[in-house]
Amino acid sequence: MRNNDLKNPDPTYGQPSAQERRPEVRRAAPGDAESIRDLTRAAYAKWVEVIGREPRPMTADYDAAVRDHMVDLLHDGGRLVGLIETRPEADHLLIVNVAVAPAFQGQGLGRLLLAHAEKVAEALGHGETRLYTNGRFTDNLRLYGRIGYQVDREEVHPQLGMAVYMSKRLPAHGAGRTPAAD
Repeated sequence: MRNNDLKNPDPTYGQPSAQERRPEVRRAAPGDAESIRDLTRAAYAKWVEVIGREPRPMTADYDAAVRDHMVDLLHDGGRLVGLIETRPEADHLLIVNVAVAPAFQGQGLGRLLLAHAEKVAEALGHGETRLYTNGRFTDNLRLYGRIGYQVDREEVHPQLGMAVYMSKRLPAHGAGRTPAAD
């Protein structure tokens, strides 16, 4: 049997990776709130059984989020496949939500979105990004750890469970950097 005669059930088999296709990022507009809500609900649905309730991003007000935060949308071939919601703070950029459509998870898009947030933080003059996640979202905790996030603290919330707060110093502001001479 020739190799091209084999049937592969994966529809993306042989197609370029998301990074090779160069997905595009754009800032959300008020008309995007419904799409953001739909993508986030789909992305977080896998966690409902793990924690016994809908995670907070599934119930958020995305009309307000688009108005009050920076929500950047990741499109691949014109299709919304991921997003990152951030909020500038006095000394860091807070990552409020990272969501990737289920069909696109595991392709490095979460990493791409987090790297985008780091660039946004640097553009704002911040040397650190911070985020928080549910302590039972073990896949997320592993990803964040692999890309340089450190656990700052853990807090138990009676209704929400364990919240894990993490941060990452950005390279240009990290240890070992020497200030320019005056």
